[in-house]
Amino acid sequence: MSLTFGLLVFPGVTQLDLTGPFEVVHRVPGAKVHVLWKTLDPVHADSGLGLLPTTTFADCPPLDVLLVPGGAGQVPLMADAEVLGFLREKAATARYVTAVCTGALVLGAAGLLRGYEAATHWAFMPFLEAFGATPREARVVVDRDRITGGGVTAGIDIALRIVAEAASPDAARTIELALEYDPEPPFGCGHPRRAPEPLVAAARAALEAQLAERGVRVAEAAAALR
Repeated sequence: MSLTFGLLVFPGVTQLDLTGPFEVVHRVPGAKVHVLWKTLDPVHADSGLGLLPTTTFADCPPLDVLLVPGGAGQVPLMADAEVLGFLREKAATARYVTAVCTGALVLGAAGLLRGYEAATHWAFMPFLEAFGATPREARVVVDRDRITGGGVTAGIDIALRIVAEAASPDAARTIELALEYDPEPPFGCGHPRRAPEPLVAAARAALEAQLAERGVRVAEAAAALR
């Protein structure tokens, strides 16, 4: 069975949120993968890397899997009527609606996480409640047809789970082996529950401005859903 994947790209996306899952899902035999944006003009990730959409919203076919990555650029998307409307339209017929990192907040702003368990980057987990989701701290969270997860590098885990659900566990295992996905973090401090407290405190302080801005935008987006 051929699967059609749609991965949103946007200015300010975190490139690994997008390219990690892309590397996984394009390996599904017969997969059709669309990198979606309003136009086909190049966009730049929050790192400055140039990325090319392959399909416009207007030309997007029905999708089996819709995936929304995160990044600094997701903040304005929470109030972007065109993006939110597109996500609602495609989610209505997709088999799976998924997100990496703070992409979950965009799904939330579209009203697509209400009543679901969900995860996002550890720093922004509390914001999920504003959208009627139940935060669950896990690398990957599967709740019926919603698949979300942690920040940035978790995109590979999320995509492998998507493949297991939408294609087959054997397909996911084959891809995991082909990618030699066998991580051994050199410092073992990739999550606050394992990192030294001074490091966590410094990371939270560095994110203070982002937390404040996202908090305001999340509140506005949640109010717009009422």
